[in-house]
Amino acid sequence: MDVVPLLSVAGLARRFGGVYAVRHVDLDVAPGETHAVIGPNGAGKSTLFRVIGGQLRASAGSVRFDGAPVDRLPAHRRARLGIAAVFQEARVFRGMTVRENVMTGAHASTTAGPVAAVLRLARHRREEREIGDRAATALSEVGLDDWADRPADALPIGQQRALQLARALCARPRLLLLDEPASGLRAAERAALAELIERLRAGGLSIVLVEHDVGFVARLADRVTVLELGQVIASGSFASVRADPRVARAYLGGAA
Repeated sequence: MDVVPLLSVAGLARRFGGVYAVRHVDLDVAPGETHAVIGPNGAGKSTLFRVIGGQLRASAGSVRFDGAPVDRLPAHRRARLGIAAVFQEARVFRGMTVRENVMTGAHASTTAGPVAAVLRLARHRREEREIGDRAATALSEVGLDDWADRPADALPIGQQRALQLARALCARPRLLLLDEPASGLRAAERAALAELIERLRAGGLSIVLVEHDVGFVARLADRVTVLELGQVIASGSFASVRADPRVARAYLGGAA
């Protein structure tokens, strides 16, 4: 690509024992690009997602973010740099409100420190106000304004998914990782999510989208990488990978 990538994955491999879940994976994501990763079950999509996010350590290869290596950084350090992940399974902090759940997303970017928090120093109070404002903005973006003060664990599944997205956005990421975000959502919820992702992309956010819904990918992705058995079999525009016979056989089902 002509543009310097925000995310660059080169020769990436992750094995469990003697079995490779992903192997020899190359993937670049440009600033402001939505890059989808698709493939059949067991193709290695979720493993790749977690290696990029820092939840898993690569067995080989490299992950660079904004030109700097992040291979050895844990997930919370990558979050501080601007990488936020939203997982397929709903994850909420029980006993907290929706607003409080969203505010936790900004934790990695705070600078006041625990002493300032305990002593309620001015710097901590300023950060708390700023995080509250960021949470309110994120809740508005995902349409959860009216749920802000309700218990998070009382939300329906669709709203819990939106809460996770708001929590990620509260951290003001530069790269957003989405793992099967449309899974389990009704048609209207999927459409609303697609519109939100389009707005985020228009605002300059880079997105890695792991998704099974081909229509969802066709609408949103600037480029697509297709995995089969942990390896890349095609990469390019949706139209180009859709026309690749290997993709049709491996994932999309039928002739191109």
